[in-house]
Amino acid sequence: MVRPLEGKIALVTGGSRGIGRAVAERLAADGALVAVHYGKNRQAAVETVSSITAQGGTAFAVGADLAAKDGVKTLFAALDDELKARTGASQFDILVNNAGIAPFANFADTTEAILDEIYAVNVKSVFFVAQEASKRLRDGGRVVNVSSVVARTPSPDLIAYSALKAVINNLTQSLAVVLGARSITVNAVAPGAIDTDMAAALVKDPAIAEHLKSQQALKRIGQPEDIADAVGFLASLDARWVTGQTVYVSGGAALTI
Repeated sequence: MVRPLEGKIALVTGGSRGIGRAVAERLAADGALVAVHYGKNRQAAVETVSSITAQGGTAFAVGADLAAKDGVKTLFAALDDELKARTGASQFDILVNNAGIAPFANFADTTEAILDEIYAVNVKSVFFVAQEASKRLRDGGRVVNVSSVVARTPSPDLIAYSALKAVINNLTQSLAVVLGARSITVNAVAPGAIDTDMAAALVKDPAIAEHLKSQQALKRIGQPEDIADAVGFLASLDARWVTGQTVYVSGGAALTI
């Protein structure tokens, strides 16, 4: 059976855990060679690569701290070396901008250092990763940015995170125009409450989890695979006429009050 991404190459930032890991595993299952980026936890990336290869896929780990000043340059220098060693070239086909952080800080408690770190990882690195990737993406490629439902329905306890995720939705539209001439589609997925380490403080608390479900049309906490399947669609040929869109993959969050 021919897999839909056979022969394609993907880079997934923040690909070692949570949503990123599920995305990496999905793209690999669909036939792509996947570069699993990690920031600090190399062991988690190695485990993700091992999981992919155990299931018959192909992947490798690449590390870079995207909060650092030269983090994006470090990432692409390492990626270029790995791809040239494997394929003879540095071109690839799919970028999933997933790396992100979400400190729980309300308006009064948000310091300049907290805001700067969120901006560096969640906005600045997304912009410059996309810029560097665009130099290497083949025509007809795919860019998928990971936004959040809080970009539309802000959370006061994640005020800076919410505001800066809204930037990603706008950036997605702008990049769709910039890269459209090369038939590269650019879309975003906006997860709701997902059972990951990042959201553990919310989804593992029974009272909070029930409150979150009460605000959704579908009454369960999402799983990383729910997001990965949406990314898999946007990365495929089936999504060739979809660009500049933010797809809310949230179980219908904020549809009820």
